[in-house]
Amino acid sequence: MAYEKILLARDNGLATLTFNAPDRLNAVSRKMIAEIKTCWEELAADDSVRAVLITGAGRGFCAGADLADPDRDSGATADSGAALEKFFNPVIRAMRAIPKPIVAAVNGVAAGVGMSFALAADIAVAGKSASFLQAFARIGLLPDGGSTWFLPRLVGDQRARALAMLAPQISAEQAKEWGLIWDVVDDADLMTTATGIARKLADGPTLALARIKDALGQASGNDLGRQLDVERDFQRELGRSEDFKEGVAAFLAKRKADFKGK
Repeated sequence: MAYEKILLARDNGLATLTFNAPDRLNAVSRKMIAEIKTCWEELAADDSVRAVLITGAGRGFCAGADLADPDRDSGATADSGAALEKFFNPVIRAMRAIPKPIVAAVNGVAAGVGMSFALAADIAVAGKSASFLQAFARIGLLPDGGSTWFLPRLVGDQRARALAMLAPQISAEQAKEWGLIWDVVDDADLMTTATGIARKLADGPTLALARIKDALGQASGNDLGRQLDVERDFQRELGRSEDFKEGVAAFLAKRKADFKGK
């Protein structure tokens, strides 16, 4: 479909989703989040897409929800929870459930739900000028977009509480040091680096990457015994895949594997 507030491009198995409201630092309007939701549904149904790269147009990744959006409910009768359930939560659920790796290229500010989008990706890379901010407490809200789940698992309880309650803006280097993101690179190298990572995943063993994502997603709710069972079941499936056969053959022949995602 045609989008107005996002851009979607496909290139040989790699889809790139770009938040496209650069005049607002890609703050998320109701129109944008509805398009993002539809886009994830489209990508999930497209078997030709094997990995997804997300980024923001212009100077920012995503500055959070657009509080000046005329379509946003406001006033005493506004139901912020209903807005999350209808618009934002389905996007986070889709990002974590889609059996395709997601790479976030964080350029500039990632604030509020914009930071949540970065945390929901499988691998996040930031430019040196990027920054991260759980802005919610500054306007009397709590972190959403899954951030109350992501933060303590990534940085520990004390840092999660401080990030949520004090709402400091932290640098990309700090985010890497604390384990919020994978890597920091020069701004000029961000898209080349992130695209290279996403391309490697798109060319990789698709089924194995999907099962890795699924297994890691289940791990936080499982004890060790149950997780061993998950690994056993997934490994049995993967051991019968064409990609595994190709991977072993390529290793023995000392050549690059040509994975087909089967």
